[in-house]
Amino acid sequence: MKIIVPMAGRGSRLRPHTLTVPKPLIPVAGKSIVHRLVEDIAKILKEPIEEVAFILGDEAFFGDDVVKSLEDLAKGLGAKASIYRQDQPLGTGHAIMCAKESLSGPAVIAYADTLIRADFELDPEADAVIWVKQVDQPEAFGVVKLNPNNEIIELVEKPKEFVSDLAVIGIYYFKEVGVLRNELQSVLDNNIQNGGEYQINDGIKAMMANGKVFKTGSVDEWMDCGNKDVTVETNTRMLGFLHNDGEHLVDYDVKLENATIVPPCYIGENVVIKNATIGPNVSVGKGCHITDSTIKNSLIQTHSQIKNANLDNAMIGNHVSYDGKFTSVSIGDYSVLE
Repeated sequence: MKIIVPMAGRGSRLRPHTLTVPKPLIPVAGKSIVHRLVEDIAKILKEPIEEVAFILGDEAFFGDDVVKSLEDLAKGLGAKASIYRQDQPLGTGHAIMCAKESLSGPAVIAYADTLIRADFELDPEADAVIWVKQVDQPEAFGVVKLNPNNEIIELVEKPKEFVSDLAVIGIYYFKEVGVLRNELQSVLDNNIQNGGEYQINDGIKAMMANGKVFKTGSVDEWMDCGNKDVTVETNTRMLGFLHNDGEHLVDYDVKLENATIVPPCYIGENVVIKNATIGPNVSVGKGCHITDSTIKNSLIQTHSQIKNANLDNAMIGNHVSYDGKFTSVSIGDYSVLE
């Protein structure tokens, strides 16, 4: 089994937090989105993973340190890491085809801006599986249309009229991913674009037209990481799951001085907290110093200095210096203060 992980070509909805850190490497509950996603998929599949192929974007964002972390991730699963580059953001189908040398045999394709909680078996009769989640507002999503045999016969993007309430979450299984590769090659060769991009859906639709059987797979939880608010919400939900699973989330060398941690919280190594209340639902990355502050429902990355702050529903990047009593401000592109 292979896991194919496009980490480019899905937009830049998390600015400013991805100007220096690629979105899939944003930490949620102390571990990057892509690390959690790949490890969770490997655990769900319950079979050996031979290769994990990562499709990366610009080297300015996805540099040697990122490559090393992804190679370590694959190695931890006993798998080979393959690194590919998508030099231009030309869509999901184009991103997948950047890894065409790895597109053979059974494979899961998973976009690295979502997290799941699930326990399921692959349908052996299906040529492919598209994972879905029942949603309240299907008009805001891409959804699947089923026939009476519960086979997927159509993909509909943001339907104006009700088609189904099963939203596509961006994780797919192909019994032979080479079939998708061939269809996507035809999409590229014939310059079939939607919105100026080459989309995976056009390859999937061609497979359906040729009689391939697509089934749905369902997940218990689907957590999006597409913008700041939903990423903070996902951090909250993941902390709750990990806390209920009994995971130890507070590093043993955290230094507390007149400070309170209200669980669930993730607190990384070498964190110092003084005269502060942290939690619930807060992730604090390694090397942070927090003083004279109250923080809840927030995500703080690494090596940041926070003082005199009262934060709720906040997302703060790496190496940030934030003083709630600021009179002088230095703020980068796309920043938001509300």
